[in-house]
Amino acid sequence: MDPRSLLLAGLAFLLAAAAPFEPVHIGTRIVYRHAALIDGTGAPLRADMAVVTDGERIVSVLPDRALRPAQLAGAEQVDLSGRYLLPGLIDSHQHLATPPDRPAAEASLRRDVYSGVTAIRDMADDLRQVGDLARAARVGEIPSPDIYYAALMAGPSFFADARTQAAAEGADAGHVPWMQAIDERTDLPLAVAMARGTSASAIKIYANLPGALVAAIAKEAHRQGIPVWAHGMVFPATPEEVIGAGVDTVSHTCYLAYQPMARRPDSYQHRFPVDFSLFENDNPVMASLFAEMQRRGTILDATLRVYESVEASARQAGKPPQCTLALAAKLTNQAWRAGVSISTGTDGEAPRDYPWPAVFDEFELLAGPAGMPPAAVIRAATLTGAAAIGRQKEMGSVEPGKLANLAVLARNPLEDVHNLRSVVLTVKRGRRFARVDYTPEPAHVR
Repeated sequence: MDPRSLLLAGLAFLLAAAAPFEPVHIGTRIVYRHAALIDGTGAPLRADMAVVTDGERIVSVLPDRALRPAQLAGAEQVDLSGRYLLPGLIDSHQHLATPPDRPAAEASLRRDVYSGVTAIRDMADDLRQVGDLARAARVGEIPSPDIYYAALMAGPSFFADARTQAAAEGADAGHVPWMQAIDERTDLPLAVAMARGTSASAIKIYANLPGALVAAIAKEAHRQGIPVWAHGMVFPATPEEVIGAGVDTVSHTCYLAYQPMARRPDSYQHRFPVDFSLFENDNPVMASLFAEMQRRGTILDATLRVYESVEASARQAGKPPQCTLALAAKLTNQAWRAGVSISTGTDGEAPRDYPWPAVFDEFELLAGPAGMPPAAVIRAATLTGAAAIGRQKEMGSVEPGKLANLAVLARNPLEDVHNLRSVVLTVKRGRRFARVDYTPEPAHVR
């Protein structure tokens, strides 16, 4: 075969092999012009800004009037006059595969990316499927945010939980690399290495572990260079012990509310309602806990939406809720006022036929009951979300060198967080996803 035929055959192969939603290649330059920029850092809105991307990265952020001819030459220009440009949004608490349901997961991920969500944090599932979803998302085989996920560790007694069996079907929950039972006899360096071998972004410490073991896991994980995401209480490990162990993030605000109580649950299975009478005003024990979180830089994955759901289910069943949305929001507000970084996790998803993912509910609960101003909610949904994943150096704000992960809105979210639902365009690793191209799933699909 002559060289020209070889070249043509090679090009044909590459075109055939290209994934339909793959990141944009280096050399493809796009200039997003005349945008009102909210960069995710907490800086004020800047009018008439330009963002220049090359491939999957941002290369310049500057006033539109400062663009040079060389930056425009050969570049595609996208006019965002009258639009608001933000970093891509992040859901810092999702579950994609307990049990695995590939069509449902792909439908959820598709809705996410067409709604401005460019990254999610999966908080432990069947990593056999989550890992494949993450690969498909990363190379562009499916329309999806990037997926970062955790391998779970808990005490042996936790693995009676039916969800762990569903997430390890065909194997033995508690004895697989993505869901490990830990006790005082465990070889922790080996256990952490096994978790890392799943390509997990972090280890999640879930339940039924004493404080000393939580601290030992966190120490070994950090020694091996992997972050630790934990429940706010690990039953019996107290919130104070969990924070003191040096974990990177804690999930579920109301788990922290057990700290001031004289009696606390001794296991995940034996949880009981928090004592609401302790929180009529800012509780001083909580103030000390939040001060320590702020000092350490521990991120709070508040998950207000899950409390709204759990409270409704408990009342429907005629049972007292373990916590209420009102208390979770009040404590989240206290944490935010204390300087604790809050991220926007949902721990649940909206029905498949809903037009917007559940994370938008979380935005509105943080702004409403929890009293966070829109700018703080946007930071929670972007830069803090990136930090919760451990990827703040490459996403979460609109800055040169970071991934071209962007959300374009029709209305100003600084005026009202409900305006985050006005997404018209998502850019993920330079690839564009126009909202008009998205159609929600039919109502009968479940």
